Parts: sequence; C-alpha cells; structure tokens
Amino acid sequence: MEPKWALLLGFILSFRSFTTEGSSYTSDKGLSSVIPAVCHGVQCNNGPTTASADPDLEISGDTDSEISGDSDLEISSQPYLTMSTQASLDITASSFPAHRQDVIRATQTSETTSQNAFVSPKGAAEQTEIECDQFKSKPDEDHTPEKLNQMMSLLKDSCESLNDPVEKHFNAEELLENLCNSTDDLLLEGKVADGENLSVFLDMVENSMRLIGPQLKDPVTKMETQNTYAEVALTRNQTPPSGSVTLSTDSALFSTSWETVVGKAYSGFAFVALFSYKDMNSSSDLSHKTSRTLQEDSRKRLHVDEKKITYQLNSKVVTAVVSNPDTKKLSDLMMLTFTHEEERAESGGVAYTCVYWNESEKVWSGRGCVKEWSNSTHTVCHWSHLSSFAVLMALYPVQDTFASVLITRVGLVLSLLCLFLCILTFRFCRSIQGTRNSIHLHLSVCLFIADLVFLCGISSTHNQVACAIVAGLLHFFFLSAFCWMLLEGVQLYRMVVLVFHTTLKHLYLYAVGYGVPLVIVSISAITFPKGYGTNKHCWLSLEGYLILSFFAPVCIIVILNIIVFIITVWKLALKFSSLNPDLSKLHKIRSFLATAVAQLCVLGGSWVFGFFLFQKNGTEVMLYLFIILNSLQGALIFIMHCLLSKQVRVEYHSLFVRMCPYKKKGDYSVSTEPSHSSQKRLQSDQSTGESQL
Repeated sequence: MEPKWALLLGFILSFRSFTTEGSSYTSDKGLSSVIPAVCHGVQCNNGPTTASADPDLEISGDTDSEISGDSDLEISSQPYLTMSTQASLDITASSFPAHRQDVIRATQTSETTSQNAFVSPKGAAEQTEIECDQFKSKPDEDHTPEKLNQMMSLLKDSCESLNDPVEKHFNAEELLENLCNSTDDLLLEGKVADGENLSVFLDMVENSMRLIGPQLKDPVTKMETQNTYAEVALTRNQTPPSGSVTLSTDSALFSTSWETVVGKAYSGFAFVALFSYKDMNSSSDLSHKTSRTLQEDSRKRLHVDEKKITYQLNSKVVTAVVSNPDTKKLSDLMMLTFTHEEERAESGGVAYTCVYWNESEKVWSGRGCVKEWSNSTHTVCHWSHLSSFAVLMALYPVQDTFASVLITRVGLVLSLLCLFLCILTFRFCRSIQGTRNSIHLHLSVCLFIADLVFLCGISSTHNQVACAIVAGLLHFFFLSAFCWMLLEGVQLYRMVVLVFHTTLKHLYLYAVGYGVPLVIVSISAITFPKGYGTNKHCWLSLEGYLILSFFAPVCIIVILNIIVFIITVWKLALKFSSLNPDLSKLHKIRSFLATAVAQLCVLGGSWVFGFFLFQKNGTEVMLYLFIILNSLQGALIFIMHCLLSKQVRVEYHSLFVRMCPYKKKGDYSVSTEPSHSSQKRLQSDQSTGESQL
C-alpha cells in the first residue's frame, strides 16, 4: 500500500475511533475523562466493548502531544502501537494536559469490569453510566432532615452530570466544601442524633467521598470547617502503589497500606479519605445505642450488671473510606489512634472500647474491633473492616473492697468513740471550762454527727430522698467543723494580742459556727436541689458547680487560719522577747497554738484527699488516705486536748478513784489534793481572759 494512502486511511480510522458516539472520552469536557475513576466504588453499567482495525495498519502517535478537539494526531507507517482484536490501547496521564491527569485505559476484551474505561470504534459500544441511586433523597419520610435531603440531591445531580458529556460538571473541591458545610449545619441542628438519620448521614458521607475522591486534583487535599475535618490522599499511576499511608485529623490518626487501599483490582488510581465530626460525640442519645453483644461483652469483662453500665463517647466520630470496594473483611488490619475528649485513664469504674456504627442495626458495635492499648489521652484500635468509628467509654460502679470497707468502719468507729469521750470531757470537766473549751466542744459535736451520718448513710443511694438528706447533713456539719476551727484560731490571736476582753461573745460564736454553714447549705439546696446525692455516693454532685459550695468555703477558712496562725506566732515571739514576759502564760498559749496547727493539718489535709476522691478519676489510694485521716480527727482531738492536758488527766484520775469503791480511805485523801490545785489552775486560766460558758 502506498504510504500516502496508508496515511489517509489511518487518519480516517483514528478520527472515527475518537469521535464515535459511544466513546467514554470527550475532548472538550475535563471531567469526562474521570468517569472510570468515579465508577470505582459505585455501581456502573457497562455495555459490550468491541474494537477492530486493519491488522496491517500501524498507528503511532507522539505521546507528548495533547489530545483535544483541535489537536493533530501524527500517523505514520512506522510500528509504534498496533491495534488488533487482541491488542489494547492505553492512554496515560502523559497524553493529557495538567488538569486532566487521570488514567483512561481502553481495552478490547470480551469481558470488561466497571473500573475500566474504553474506546469504542464505529459506535459499536454503549457509553459507561454511573449508578446514582445511592444519592436519592427521601423527602416523603418526615424524620429525614431537609438539609440532608438537599445534600443528597446535590450529590445526585453531580453524579448524573458525569453521565452527560454536554452538561456542566461540578468541581470536586466545591463538592467537598458543600459536603463539609452541610455536615456542619446538620450537626449544629442536632438532626443526626437518632439512629435512622445517623445511618443515612454516614452512608451519604461514604458514598460522597467515593464520588469526590477520584475527581480531586492534588495528591493530598485537606479541608476544615467549623464542625468537620476532611483529608484525602490520591495517587494515579500505571502501576499500583505500595507502602504505608497515614492520614490525620485534629482528633484521630489513620494508618494503613496502599495494598489494602487498592484491593484486588487496580484501576489506575487509588484514594483514601478520613472524615472527622467534631460535635457528634456530645449527643447522649448516640452513646446509649449499643449492641446487645457489646453489652454482654462488657458485663463479662467488667464483672458488673449490664444495667449498671453507662456508655459515653470519649472521642470524635470519624469515617474512613478507601477506593477498595471490598472492605467488609480486610486481610490486613487498619489502625486508628483516637485522642480522648476527656483525659481519663482506664481504672476502677472506667473502661474503653473501640466501636463502629452498625448502619443496619443502628447501634455501636465492637465486632471486628481490637483495642491495642489505651492511656488517659489516647486509645489505639485495629479494624478488620471500614465504617465510621469512635471510642466508647464504659462507666460502671466500683464494688468496695473488703479492705476499704473494714478500714472505713473500724476507723470511723474509733473516731466516734474518741469524739464521744471528748464531748463528755469538754462538757463535764470543770478545770478546763472556758472559751477554747467551748469551741472544742462544738467542734467535737459537729465531727461526731458528721462521722456518724457518714458511717450510716454515705452509701444509701437506693432512696433518693434519704440520700439527699444525708448529703445535706454532711455538707452542713463538715462546714460547721471548719468554721469552729476558724474560731479557735481567732480566739488564740485575741489571747496573744489583746490584754483585756480576749473572749468572744456567745452570739458571735454561734453565728459563725452554725449560722454561716446554714446560709451556705440553704442557698445551695434552693439553687440546685438535685445536686444533693449521686448514683454512687450520698454527697454533693460533681455536675455543675455545687461542689464548690463546700470546697470554696473550706479553702477560704484554711487560708484565713494559716494567716491568723502566722500573725499569732509572730506576736508570740515578740512577747517572749519582751523585758518582762509572763512565761507561764506564754508557754500555755504556745502549746495551744501547736495543737491548733496540728488539728488544722489533719482536718484540712483529709479533705484535700477527699476532694480528689470524689472526683471522677479518684483512686483507691486517695480513698485509704481520706479514711485514715478522717479517722484520726477524733483520736487527735482526744489525745491533744484531753490526754496531753495535765488538768484533764487529774480530772480523769479523780473520776477513776471515785468509781473504785474498794480503794482505801487514805487513797481518797491523797487523790483529792490535785483537785484543789486544779481549782487554782482554773483561776489562773481565768486570769488569762477566758470566761466560763
């Protein structure tokens, strides 16, 4: 055949092969070239593909030339690419301008997959169509949010536009931005909290990313809005990619391999996307939707009745999408590292579980999920399938151990016994009557009632009214105990600084000791009545700021006491350095001050540990420290103010002698002598300014 005739015939055949009505490539439409990419992951209907050419005809083209409607195709008789019934024509990314870097592969075969593009000569093949029914909105269903229907309609129009070479196509970046903005609106409106809408919503996001992902231009695309964060990695090459790929959002890190992303069949491209939702975890309705299997597993693992376990999302919900259409059972596990919304380590009462959203059952499920490790800030999970994932925090009541129960009961009983002896001593011991003694008496009464209520009612959570009363009594009497300690510090200051009128009036004592706590408790009960009593303890609720109505006054009292003690010590040192110090009086005040400081340390220190104990992350160590220090309060007051006081020991000895009738008469005369000296000491005490009450 003459070269010029071959050239003419080759041009005619090549022109027809690129302008046939059934061809999937249209030169003047940039997104038409990515139809095979869009088909990947969604259902496509392909017609039969046929291609024929004169086997003697050899067609070659400059691979560096740009193929378009007005481009020139160089034809020569030199062998470069042969088209026959067994040959295939590959049009790679190097044949297109930069904005069309998509792989189009036309293969002449009897069976073509939905992921392969084709060039059909002579109009023998039908155009590849993308199935867009998955984006069909359901306006007839009242519970489907209107915003969700609008987004589904937009995605459906974009999907259908790819099937029409004449219609204007949507930009992939614009579609991704619309998806993020619509997601923001839905989350702000709280329209996806129920299981039905959440399943539709998450399914829409997955299908949207399969539609948008292959159309993106950049290898890595990131987009962040108010409530969403998306990151997409895309690769296009003739050979399948290999190695690892990692995506991250502000709350999760997703790691897998390109081999898993590609799957069994490679279509010239691969993409992986990670979508994060910021406010979805705040919905308590979603946290309670757990599968029966998950509840049963939690019961066996935690050894707690499943009805007592409550669940809470402690991470943002994320959706992972890959170009591999078969993600129900992956050969290689994918890894997700979640950042906790609330920093809380696994301990007694807290356990973490990796879960995914089961769209068919509309619940959180743990099937196919393995938790590798967890700490207070992060949880690492492995998955054998893809979906939307999160970390579920299981909250369950911790059963008190035998040791803690034993220490609590023994310690409180010991404290109650010592406080009871203190009350009797301060009330009936005549040699120590005075203002300080009266303060010690009321302090002991408050601690005695508080410890008794604590021992009998702290765990009475079965009766809501009784539990609230117990919490109110504990609130009042513990606050009152701290107020009486403050009064003791003020009294010591007056004894050192003032010469006359050193005692406090009864009205002031009762107003501060009982009036201030009563006002605080009354205001707290009126403003937040439901805060008295919790599911775990009959104490103040940790929700809101009610707990501050106890710890704020306690902190103020402790700080004031420290200031008063510092000033008192300074004044006392000046007294000792004076020219004519009353050493007996100063030594007595110094001993009073030492006991008051020790008392403040024990009572204040116990509630430092008590503050952390009643928090959500309280530990068993804090429990034991609180119990031990709380038990030492009564014993400490009895030892410092009774056993270490010589006057009280004399009174005890006198009482013991009177209670023993078998003693000889001479013994009584000896034992009564200290009684007279004690009266003199009483007069000496009164000379320091303390009045009897």
